[in-house]
Amino acid sequence: MSEHKIALRWARGDTPFTYDAYPRNHTISFKDGAPIIFSSSPAYKGDGSKGDPEDMLVAALSSCHMLSFLAIATKKKVTVDSYQDDAVGFLENDGGKFWMAKVILRPTVVSSADAATLNEMHHLAHNACFIANSVKTDVTVEPR
Repeated sequence: MSEHKIALRWARGDTPFTYDAYPRNHTISFKDGAPIIFSSSPAYKGDGSKGDPEDMLVAALSSCHMLSFLAIATKKKVTVDSYQDDAVGFLENDGGKFWMAKVILRPTVVSSADAATLNEMHHLAHNACFIANSVKTDVTVEPR
């Protein structure tokens, strides 16, 4: 079993601690790297120019799928020249409880494989993705 640690830091500073005023920006460091600033979504008074937890979930699903896909490609001896994804996640309200109900991955792959092989590899990658296997979110792949 492997461990995966992050360091999250937030401080109020001089701002009043009220819902409308407290800062949403915080930093997260991955693997002792440089801190990256995140926030909440603008709907919750966050900084829209920063990534938010919902963005990070979509990014984690996209990244995991891509890494699984690339590993499968090497095992199948399929050369991949580039991989891009324009993924999107959808929050839904389920009786007052918000959750990331659906994420659509839209990868564009430039490779030596034909469309049928790429579709098979996306299917295998989806089944192999640790993050997709860990969430109840409906994750679909719509290759372009």
